[in-house]
Amino acid sequence: MAEYSQEDLLGLSGIQHFLFCRRQWALIYVEQQWQENLYTVEGKLMHDRADDPYFTEVREGTIIARAMPVASYRLGFNGICDVVEFTPVSEGVALPGRKGFYRPIPVEYKRGSEKEEAWDRAQLCAQAICLEEMLAIDIPAGYLYYGKTRHRTQVQFDLLLRNLVEKISMEMHTYFSRGYTPQVKTSKMCKSCSLFDLCMATMQSERVNVRDYIFKHVNE
Repeated sequence: MAEYSQEDLLGLSGIQHFLFCRRQWALIYVEQQWQENLYTVEGKLMHDRADDPYFTEVREGTIIARAMPVASYRLGFNGICDVVEFTPVSEGVALPGRKGFYRPIPVEYKRGSEKEEAWDRAQLCAQAICLEEMLAIDIPAGYLYYGKTRHRTQVQFDLLLRNLVEKISMEMHTYFSRGYTPQVKTSKMCKSCSLFDLCMATMQSERVNVRDYIFKHVNE
């Protein structure tokens, strides 16, 4: 039985934001605030080139589907896969109007280069979990394509990565249901965030409010 309803589903694209900075994610998805910068515009242009929901092609027997909608009611996520490649296999899923069986492989496009952190890998793994739930098939791996290096990196969906996705899905739903925007420690990554000015301003405001609140009640 599904754990979440349609109304409860959170965006898959938020996973990368959440792992990068929980406050950034909350400002965007809980408070509905957003600002563009060079990095977000470049990323959007890259996804626009990948995402054509009316386009599929076949390369050497592999069916390439773009902008494929996916969802997991167990994790409580939905969103769009940039590309899903359906490769021919002896045992897999049957596709309408196609002969044989196929295994889906999600491919996510990113503007930069490969990262040590799990941000991108977790988002891709969540896409795979959605596809597994929808198509009743195991997906052991997928790919991240990085625009800066023009290189594909294979990602294995091992137990450690799947457990991370499970953990952050629960945390994200808890924050969202509470309408909670957390405080965070600043770091060098803040300067590349499109919400830097907004975030710093609100953090300063929150600090002043807390200080004034305590000062007022101590004096009373």
